[in-house]
Amino acid sequence: MIQAVLLFIAAAAPAVLTSGHTKITLEAGAQAPRVSSIADWQNRAPESLIGHVELNGSPVPVAWHFKSQQVSPTSVSFVYESANPRLRLFWEWHVRAAPGPIEHSIRIRNLGSDELWLPLQDSLRFDFQVRPSKPLTQFWVEKGASSPSDIGTHIVPFQEGSEWIGTSSTYAHAGKDVPREMIPYLLIESEPTSWYMGIEFSGRTRIRLQRSGDSLSGEAGLNPNPGPYRTRLPAGETYETPTIFLGAFQGTPDDAGNALHRWIRAALNNPFTLRNPHYPLLVSNSWGSGMAINEQQAHHMIDDASALGLEMFHLDAGWFRTIGDWTSNPEKFPNGVAFVADYAHHKGLRFGLWTDWTQAGIGTQPGALNVFDPKTRDWLTTDAPADWKPEDFKGITIDIGLPAARNWAAAKIQSIIHDLHIDMLEHDGYLVAEGCDRTDHPHAPATTKQFKDEGSLWVEGPNDTDVSDHATRAYYQIQSKLRSQFPNLLLEICNDGGRMVDFGSAVHGDYFSITDAYDPLSNRRAFYDASYVLPPAMLETYVQNWPTPKIENFRYMLRSGMMGWFTLMMDSNTWTPEQHAVARTEFDLYKQKLRPLIRQANLYHVSDRPTAEHWDGIEYFDSNSQAGVLFAFHGTDTSETTHRFPLLGLQLRSVYSLTFQDHTSQDYAAVGADLMKAGIVVRSSLPNSSELVFLVRKR
Repeated sequence: MIQAVLLFIAAAAPAVLTSGHTKITLEAGAQAPRVSSIADWQNRAPESLIGHVELNGSPVPVAWHFKSQQVSPTSVSFVYESANPRLRLFWEWHVRAAPGPIEHSIRIRNLGSDELWLPLQDSLRFDFQVRPSKPLTQFWVEKGASSPSDIGTHIVPFQEGSEWIGTSSTYAHAGKDVPREMIPYLLIESEPTSWYMGIEFSGRTRIRLQRSGDSLSGEAGLNPNPGPYRTRLPAGETYETPTIFLGAFQGTPDDAGNALHRWIRAALNNPFTLRNPHYPLLVSNSWGSGMAINEQQAHHMIDDASALGLEMFHLDAGWFRTIGDWTSNPEKFPNGVAFVADYAHHKGLRFGLWTDWTQAGIGTQPGALNVFDPKTRDWLTTDAPADWKPEDFKGITIDIGLPAARNWAAAKIQSIIHDLHIDMLEHDGYLVAEGCDRTDHPHAPATTKQFKDEGSLWVEGPNDTDVSDHATRAYYQIQSKLRSQFPNLLLEICNDGGRMVDFGSAVHGDYFSITDAYDPLSNRRAFYDASYVLPPAMLETYVQNWPTPKIENFRYMLRSGMMGWFTLMMDSNTWTPEQHAVARTEFDLYKQKLRPLIRQANLYHVSDRPTAEHWDGIEYFDSNSQAGVLFAFHGTDTSETTHRFPLLGLQLRSVYSLTFQDHTSQDYAAVGADLMKAGIVVRSSLPNSSELVFLVRKR
């Protein structure tokens, strides 16, 4: 590290950007720039700019030299150039919204006349100086992919010798022997100032962190493994690293998370969606019937959804002829899916549709993606064996990083939206490729291995990150174009329930399915984890049929999915009259009192992560309206008849009135200081029950 400090020679005056608690000082060295500090954290490492490129099959060294800088109150750009090969590099920082983090990316432009191959360029390198005895806590959150694990939220001391690598991808493989992927976000908690970073990209990314002596070092950006990584840069074109953001804060991970929620809404989310007062919606989804859904049952579900006060009917998988043939199945839907959409609209509901639009199958009807068709075969990530058969809704992925495949997909989706009269498009499954064995696609060629998961085929190899990079950027282009062409369209990101939950997707979608397990405990666990990082209105959980012998269990089931975006994944026509009445009350409550808090209030994790046995809770409190709610859930342990929830975010001297929705306790008033120290006592002796406690400031 002494060598790095000696080599760093300033070529220009430092530049400073600020946003709330975040203050970043940037310096341009003669050969490389660096973040010299974030808040009170001093960074000793200059940026590690690529030191060579590949030209005509041979490595060529790159010598960077500082050329110029552009500085404004909201942006900084340092420009470096290489004379031979002719390259220009832009090291850029932007304040998108305040308060909140500050964004950073690197762009490399090929000024020459020959195509180059670039090695991996990290988005950011850092080496913060820390006192060896200084306590540090690392915080990160798993994706809820498939089903939440028993841990989910990681809060651990980061001590001498600690090392951690977190990874994220477009399709998080889940299993007991597979490390859990992160939502690409890392927080380091310390005194007096803590910091966090995130990656705004859905491809294969990585954050590495290591502590040794007085050093806390690491990198963030694309995942170099498996490698060696390289990517093509044609003459005259520009490569851009995944955008990262850096933020500083004081307080707890909830304090950082609430600031980040506001920043995501202001800087990343679709403003048109946020202006809709009905966002997030209450949804009826057909998947409770699986692939057996048909026109008659869909109409039956729409009727009941409308009577219950739900706001959208979501037709899940099962509507199409076969995988890759995105045409209404005439046997199930003799009048077509558009007829069902029109019926939903007539009943006052929006209409959503499931797709997995990059999947190819063996359909032979005109317009179907058939894996044995020569044109489609050229688009696939891998060849299908002669006897291959798809699953009901999973086939082989086309590589949309290939322009011809991307253009087909974009046109197909546009026609689906227009022809089928849909208001929401869900994409599911292995949509964005992260492995491909083709040698004539834009990504780097490589020797790969083919894998099979029932009917689904995919490949892995040293070019995975480059395949993912191209496909992700193509996916973003498609989603952005849909937004511009259909401004009222909502976009759901499912990917087999929570496998593609990240900040890049937050730009190009309106909400996430955060887990593919639908029971109340899994829903609350997935929500507990993801809500530390992403706005709760974006977090969808599926409420599916679950044993509810008592009406209190029924409320518990519904409320376990009502802390964010609520989707009912069962046919409500099977409910009893009492359940219908209770559901209508809960849905009215959601619209009138819960949704405004979910949209804009601060969120606090006022209990440990949910377990099957014990109490757990989430608090919302809006400092503007001075109103909030406590979601309280009782586990299976019948000996725990009461639990005390200390609240957060209140004014110490203000008086708040408390209303118990289910009347499990008498309503009362209390001072904010007492509610935050002694807390609210919630009572229940019934396993798997719940209570909502509303609070509002009186004076």
